[in-house]
Amino acid sequence: MSAREYPRPDARLHLNVFQPFGPVYDWSRTPDPLDFYAFESYVELVRDAERGLFTALFLGESLRLREHLGRLNDIAVTGRPDALVLFAHLAAHTSRIGLVATLNTTYTDPVDLARRIATVDLLSEGRAGWNIVTTDNGWTGENFRRGGFLANSERYRYAEEHVSAVQAVWEGFPRDAAEHTRAADGWAREGSILPVVRDGDRIRARIVPQVPPSPQGQPVYFQAGDSDEGRDFAARWAEGVFTHHVGFDEAVAFTADMRRRARRAGRPGDDLKIFPGAQIVVARTRSEAEERARFVQELGLSDRRVRQAVEEVWQVDLSDLDLDGPLPADDPSGVRQSRSHGIVHTGNEPDVRARAWRALAEERGFTVRQLVHHLSAQRRFVGTPGEVADELAHLVRSDAFDGLNVSPDAFPDGLRDIVDLLVPELQERGVYPAAYEGRTLRDHLGLPESTALRRVSARVV
Repeated sequence: MSAREYPRPDARLHLNVFQPFGPVYDWSRTPDPLDFYAFESYVELVRDAERGLFTALFLGESLRLREHLGRLNDIAVTGRPDALVLFAHLAAHTSRIGLVATLNTTYTDPVDLARRIATVDLLSEGRAGWNIVTTDNGWTGENFRRGGFLANSERYRYAEEHVSAVQAVWEGFPRDAAEHTRAADGWAREGSILPVVRDGDRIRARIVPQVPPSPQGQPVYFQAGDSDEGRDFAARWAEGVFTHHVGFDEAVAFTADMRRRARRAGRPGDDLKIFPGAQIVVARTRSEAEERARFVQELGLSDRRVRQAVEEVWQVDLSDLDLDGPLPADDPSGVRQSRSHGIVHTGNEPDVRARAWRALAEERGFTVRQLVHHLSAQRRFVGTPGEVADELAHLVRSDAFDGLNVSPDAFPDGLRDIVDLLVPELQERGVYPAAYEGRTLRDHLGLPESTALRRVSARVV
């Protein structure tokens, strides 16, 4: 297919760096686990990303250290510094790259959150973004003395109210509020900054905005829900969507669905940027790249981690399990699997999951180890820089997505092969910028001042 035959022949690929939680790194290159809290390590990572013209650094959030069978899971690093404090530090060490924090609507106050994100946006001169997440996870809520206070069915209703309140606070300090002359009677134009009154089901407050807008107007909204309700929420609010749909057919279908939903919400559709997550492994030869990819996968799946994957479903200690043999003969001990201890992939019905695993293992002849390796396989782009660049150019021009959240396989130096080897190949194919085309995150993404700002007045809570 020639470039002009694609639905988006002139599309540009965006790369974000997404630092996930362990165990997914080459630990031999990061001997001290406290490196995952060190500001200097983050500076090194983000400077490499900015050198490679990455659009943003995106951090997930974990509000409680992960546990396994009621004990601290010491092989999954899930703690990290507060994202907004970290970003205030990184803003001083960078000049262009966006900074996207994951912040939870369930466990934050909208007034405080609006002020903190706006502060980072101002400090960074317009480079902040907010990945909006919500949860009904009562186990996490114990850290906030609110365990289980929000029913699952209410999550998005509350998130809508929360985000609408944040938006109102940001709008409440208009661009032209400040007087820029000494001849004025005061520092602010009279009547320009007025109290914001919210009288919703859960949020009732009278708020006086405190932080002026940054050069990009307001932070960029991101969202990652994949249910129908989550997709509709993203179509109303999000400007970027994080997803796991990265294979060609599923990615094209997901992106088309999100653009339809956005248009149905009164938006153009192309003002919504889609970012699936993936790893990229490149080397000067394909065999080198494949060997590196195998090494990283096997490194992340130690014997303990393989055993944990099965224990998370069976909910009992399986220290004697032969990892090179079959799954346990007994059924799982519980009738329902709790997701509250940081478990995000086993589902809520252990017996159903166990039956599915047994059927797959029997069909493929998998041992326990082989089964867990199969189930844990991440979507990776593996090959020479030219091969990977060709594949990514095909996908972005086909409107499969707008960019990737790239997970480095080492910290803090896991991006260097991508920056030094892949980026030049992408630029040669015309799908990657040769320089940052603006100063703000909105500039990088080609977004208007705010999707929400154009529509929020019609949805007063």
